[in-house]
Amino acid sequence: MGLKSSLHNFREKNKDKKWLPAFSAIHTFLFLPNETTHNGTHIKAADDLKRTMNIVIMAMIPCLLFGMVNAGYQHHLAFGEIQQATGGFLSSDFWTLDNFTVGFWKVIPLVVVSYGVGLAIEILFAMKNKHEVEEGYLVTGMLVPLIVPIDTPLWMLAVAVAFGVVIGKEVFGGTGMNILNPALTIRAFLFFAYPTWMSGDKVWVYGAKARDEAIAVAKEAGTSLEGLDAISGETILGSLAQNKGVLGHDVMDMFYGIIPGSVGETSTLLILLAGLFLIFTKIGSWRIMLSSVIGALAMGLIFNAVVSSGLISESSKFYGLMNTEFWHHLLIGGFAFGTVFMATDPVTASQTNKGKWIYGFLVGFISIMIRVFNPAYPEGVMLAILLMNVFAPTIDHYVVQGNVKKRMKRLKVKTA
Repeated sequence: MGLKSSLHNFREKNKDKKWLPAFSAIHTFLFLPNETTHNGTHIKAADDLKRTMNIVIMAMIPCLLFGMVNAGYQHHLAFGEIQQATGGFLSSDFWTLDNFTVGFWKVIPLVVVSYGVGLAIEILFAMKNKHEVEEGYLVTGMLVPLIVPIDTPLWMLAVAVAFGVVIGKEVFGGTGMNILNPALTIRAFLFFAYPTWMSGDKVWVYGAKARDEAIAVAKEAGTSLEGLDAISGETILGSLAQNKGVLGHDVMDMFYGIIPGSVGETSTLLILLAGLFLIFTKIGSWRIMLSSVIGALAMGLIFNAVVSSGLISESSKFYGLMNTEFWHHLLIGGFAFGTVFMATDPVTASQTNKGKWIYGFLVGFISIMIRVFNPAYPEGVMLAILLMNVFAPTIDHYVVQGNVKKRMKRLKVKTA
């Protein structure tokens, strides 16, 4: 209590200083806010923004740790240093210290740059505008490293984070005022600004892109590189988009997440558990999650029906993903992660209960539509969520207006 009181007194004595928001950011991270409501409140609760953000981060930690192990495993597997792990998720060949160490030293720098750049910009804006530093970036800072390829250059990530925080959030007024999910804004900037680092079959495995480029340069120069072959880090989505199948991975590999992909998006099992945890703690909306799944399954069933009817030939570039079992779409790509952690963002999602059903269904439906019809980018959840972020206020508007009209009709009936 002595330390807390001293820091509080120090804060009060320097409340007119420009650098106070930077100090307050550290103070509120260590301690609960001193400000409490006393009069005129309708609901009293112990939760606050910081506690809410911390719960979401807790839900992401298993995905982060698994992503580290999987990054090391995919690296060793691609370079021929280990054999395919037998036994799936519980295999001792997968959960090794070496796999974790390799992944740790690749993922941690992504986390550090994400938080370092993002929080620095937020503090600068807080000092300029003379307001408290919000805790909203605590979640965004963790989301960003989990949704990018393992070999994303740190300078590139720093530029994208700066763009996402400034253009995606601060220009709208900061936390709670943004219309687009900040993490997805950062991911979208990376994809459109640096597409060769965000797609293809070489970006998902640590070292694969650099090694293949070195092999290509050597071949062009006429240099012999005996024993070196090009490495494919191709995702299941990429292989299906090219009618290649799933490259030896089975359904359980996809469910457990022992496949190439973005750092934290591969394990549907851990994402499912995280979703249940967020629903149990009443942080995430079960309506959005469930309706997104329903929307994705509906679109998948439509594509399966088109293939079964013979309206599309096997030579079509759309055949691979259209012929994929409709429920497999839930296990591959970033659909599960996006549905649980980003579609449910309370700031950018629909606010009304009916609106959440509509919003979530369209997120799932459009995600699979983009995934199938865009072989150059066989993933749609990012674009689908950003699109629905824009339309969420419109959905809520018409839901509210619909309720108003119903009540007006009831009022007319009663007064008639």
